Amino acid sequence: MYIVRKKMEIAGCHSLSLSYDSKCSKLHGHNWIVTVHCKAEKLNADGMVVDFTHIKEQIHDYLDHGNFNELLPFNPTAENIARWICEQIPECFRVDVEESEDNVASFIVD
Repeated sequence: MYIVRKKMEIAGCHSLSLSYDSKCSKLHGHNWIVTVHCKAEKLNADGMVVDFTHIKEQIHDYLDHGNFNELLPFNPTAENIARWICEQIPECFRVDVEESEDNVASFIVD
């Protein structure tokens, strides 16, 4: 099994629609640290699990300096963002989204 990991920083803002009063319901920003984990039994024709540039283009280049409420079709919690990122890269089996120091949400494919 081959495993690769791509870590990137994404600047972006969001507001959350929550069932309780929260300061997060106001538009605010983070410098998100996103780690994408990918795996493959065999390497592709280029000798890779997935090109790191492909991950960057699909995720970083789309989200960076954006309003996640406008870019994503769901309530942009860290958990939902982690799931969405994982769904964008076929080889992905895990995504960690660090919204702020020590606040990390992960999505792992069973």
